[in-house]
Amino acid sequence: MVGLLIRLIGLILLFTGLHFFSQNIIFVSGYYLPFFRRLPTIVYVSAIMAGAFVLVFLMRQGTNLAWIFLWIGIILVFLSGGVILKPTSLWNFIIAFAALISGYKLLNQGRINF
Repeated sequence: MVGLLIRLIGLILLFTGLHFFSQNIIFVSGYYLPFFRRLPTIVYVSAIMAGAFVLVFLMRQGTNLAWIFLWIGIILVFLSGGVILKPTSLWNFIIAFAALISGYKLLNQGRINF
């Protein structure tokens, strides 16, 4: 029962850290690439979806291909202006990072090693 409570606290801390990090990220649907003409949103979305699909369903056969698709999709998202990162304070970053790491450790190991 105590282990379940610790893992629940870890899950809450993990989601709290993700919430603090995601407050400063804005996703937009614009598709403008400064070096090339225009890049439709479907290109990087389908690259990320293909990478996730290969990583989940074809774990052993296509791991390298999945990571290549994911990295191509992430790079295209940032190059196309699909993600805007707002400035954040150091205090918010430290709180979010600490909540994320401690929640992950509690969820996986059930304890935090200092």
